[in-house]
Amino acid sequence: MTIRVLIADDQDIIRAGLATIIDGQPDMEVIGQAADGAEAVEIAQRLRPDVCLFDIRMPNLDGVAATRLLAGAEVADPLAVVVITTFDTDDYVRSALKAGARGFLLKDAGPDLLVQAIRAASSGDALIAPSVTARLLESFAEAPPTSPPTQPIDPLTEREEEVLLTVARGRTNAEVADELHISLSTVKFHLASLMQKLGARNRVEIAMWAYETKRVVAES
Repeated sequence: MTIRVLIADDQDIIRAGLATIIDGQPDMEVIGQAADGAEAVEIAQRLRPDVCLFDIRMPNLDGVAATRLLAGAEVADPLAVVVITTFDTDDYVRSALKAGARGFLLKDAGPDLLVQAIRAASSGDALIAPSVTARLLESFAEAPPTSPPTQPIDPLTEREEEVLLTVARGRTNAEVADELHISLSTVKFHLASLMQKLGARNRVEIAMWAYETKRVVAES
């Protein structure tokens, strides 16, 4: 299956570079490009790409607002969005994750990480740049929540708690399986259970919940 990707960035050279990497993959193709968020939303709603790759800072409509329109809590059939940022835009990325983005990359990420993130997003997984995972997600724990974190009616099992912690540290499904010595299908089963219990739509929201409820604490 070919993964259909939409790229949105206001810099021509960035879009061209991303497109070159993506079109160079045997299982991917760029089906559209946009120079601002408003154009990106229009193209995404019309073409329904498998993955949207959005810059955070764009004219007319920024990446956060565009993500919310395509993947927000009120969207019945959300698209997979991966946002791209730099080290100095944590507030924007935090907002993007709250808006429904499945993951994010830094703009200095290499081609391999970009490709991994797109494949992960297209399969319902998520890839968060390892170098900033803890730093960014811990900011959710440090910031006062806008509303109390949802508490599950049914308590989490011991295994679900273990899966929760590994996901909160940015592990992929394969890494969770390896670390906990369980199968991939078992990981997916527990993730589905966690999403149902927590009212989360994806693993990023699971990770945010873990930090907001202080299950994961900042490391010294």
